[in-house]
Amino acid sequence: MKLFYSPGACSLSPHIALREAGLPFELEQVNLSEKKTKNNVDYLSVNPKGYVPALLLDDGRLLTEGAVIVQYVADQRPGARLAPPPASFERYRLQEWLNLIGTELHKGLGPINNPKSNSEIKEFYRDRVSARFQVVAKAVATKGYLLGEEYSVADGYLYYTLRGWRKIVGADFGDSAPLRAYFERIGARDAVKAALAAEGLA
Repeated sequence: MKLFYSPGACSLSPHIALREAGLPFELEQVNLSEKKTKNNVDYLSVNPKGYVPALLLDDGRLLTEGAVIVQYVADQRPGARLAPPPASFERYRLQEWLNLIGTELHKGLGPINNPKSNSEIKEFYRDRVSARFQVVAKAVATKGYLLGEEYSVADGYLYYTLRGWRKIVGADFGDSAPLRAYFERIGARDAVKAALAAEGLA
């Protein structure tokens, strides 16, 4: 498998998932502004969407969208217990978290970081995203991970969004002890440290 990524982008989440699963894979860096890979391949010929992540499977098929890729990765190595079994209620709970992270947190950070956003728009989205992160903080305040005491691919995705939120509110996460402790707990995992190092983010 080959993961197309850009350092620090949301492709960090499936990158972490691949390392957590212990699956063999290659990394291919993408320059998102030029739409070229590090090997000078036209990225739009690989992924017409033009953004990362994209996972090229060994049989030539391409899978895109991070929340889908991490579930695919988890299902390739069930023994790693990175996702509950398909069709179980807990699997739907995982998808519930992945959707919240993708639509409310990940996408919510965009307008805050967009230099074209005026102060009113930035304040609106900052308040909105902050409220969503308070929900997350409550969820992880009394348990190790989003689904309980076992790490899942949703935690890797949440870690990516927390990296972005930390840049906005500071290393103390706006005095949110649960978010700070959770962020440090995920960041201490070997797979996370390895992915950050490989992307030059450590």
